[in-house]
Amino acid sequence: MSERYKIYDQDRQYFITFATERWVDVFTRPVYKEIIVESIRYCQTNKGLIVYGWCLMTNHLHMIIGRNGKDKMEDIVRDFKKYTSVQVSRAIESNESESRKEWMLKIFSAAAEESIKHTHHKFWQNEYHPVELFYNAMIDQKLEYIHNNPVKEGVVEYPEEHLYSSARNYAGKRGLLEVVFV
Repeated sequence: MSERYKIYDQDRQYFITFATERWVDVFTRPVYKEIIVESIRYCQTNKGLIVYGWCLMTNHLHMIIGRNGKDKMEDIVRDFKKYTSVQVSRAIESNESESRKEWMLKIFSAAAEESIKHTHHKFWQNEYHPVELFYNAMIDQKLEYIHNNPVKEGVVEYPEEHLYSSARNYAGKRGLLEVVFV
């Protein structure tokens, strides 16, 4: 494993970001967003993933995560990325009403050709650059950044209006995922 993806202290919280290949705006359709939400939920239930904050944008996912001791975080991240890559690619392939299907699959297929690990489609960029969050101020800064991302991009006026974000939980509303408050 590359040193830049190494998580040294498994008991800390980490800020991570996954981006789609070539920043393709895949997550504009609910069907693809739900694959991500269900996969996070699965990792929470079955792999010990703890989510402190998250926000799914059109082409990337921000998270503040930890674990409860079951699996290593890098293994959870690897499995999540692998599973969602396959599932979202399959969903695109089988979506007869997807007007961007050929274009997206061509990009993901070309990315796979440049990779040794991927055969059909490479959906996520390699990087996720885990940033260990040592101090409460760091956690607060990253959480604010995550929650304000849809506001900055003009998707919503207020962070808690974004359905695919933990900003809802932090605002006292029901969110799509269970989060542990920091």
